[in-house]
Formats: sequence, C-alpha cells, structure tokens
Amino acid sequence: MDAAMPGPCRLCGCATGARRDDGWHCSVCGWRYGDAPDDGLPPPRIDVVYYLLFDARVKIGTSSAPRQRLAAIRHERVLAFEPGDRTRERERHRQYAHLREGGEWFSATPDLLRFIEVVRGDIDPWQRYARWVGDAYRARG
Repeated sequence: MDAAMPGPCRLCGCATGARRDDGWHCSVCGWRYGDAPDDGLPPPRIDVVYYLLFDARVKIGTSSAPRQRLAAIRHERVLAFEPGDRTRERERHRQYAHLREGGEWFSATPDLLRFIEVVRGDIDPWQRYARWVGDAYRARG
C-alpha cells in the first residue's frame, strides 16, 4: 500500500511509495528512497513514441528527450507514450496513413483514439516514462 515517503523521490519527485524490506520505493518510478543516480554517468536513453492531442488531431512522433521535445510542440494533452524509436514511429505512421493530415499529424478518429487508449493503459504517460527511466537506471547495476 502506498503512503507518504520520508521525502520526495530523487529520481522523479514523487512523494508516495511502498515500504519494503530494503526501504521505501517510489510508487511512480520504483526508485529506492535515498538512492541517487550517479551524476558521473549520462542519464539513460529512453526512446518513446508519443501521442499528442491538439484541435481534433493527434501528433505521432518520437523522442529520446520527451520533456524537452514536447515543450516545443503546441498541444493540449499528452495522450500516451509507447517504447520505441523511429522504426516504431514509422510503423504507426503507416498504420494510420489513411488519417494523415500532414507531417506527423493525424485525424483524431475514434479508431485512433481507442488504439492510443490501449497503448496508454491505466497509467499516466509521465508516470510510465518515469518507470522506464527508473528501470533503466536499475539495469545499470
């Protein structure tokens, strides 16, 4: 059960977590409370395909730095993230080519929005991204 941790997670800033045998673990990214990423190493690269909503259109793009990239794109809402690079992005562009309005923008039809809901699942896209970042840091050892 999630509860307030002694302080915010140093990886994602979340304030809640679960107490385990080895200490508190963040409820968002899974990082152990008190641990700090090694400042001497670059952050892990996490490629994502993102789905943004703006004015009844969906942008399907990719980035390895979604916070910076999405800050530069006008949008109303981040709908979902999915793991993947340009290859996965091209697959999605081909899959929904019949809805293309220009560039990486597609008509926000019920069919496309249902697909995005499946990709999204029941977790906030930023929380899902934080989990992937935490997993990548832990995989480094």
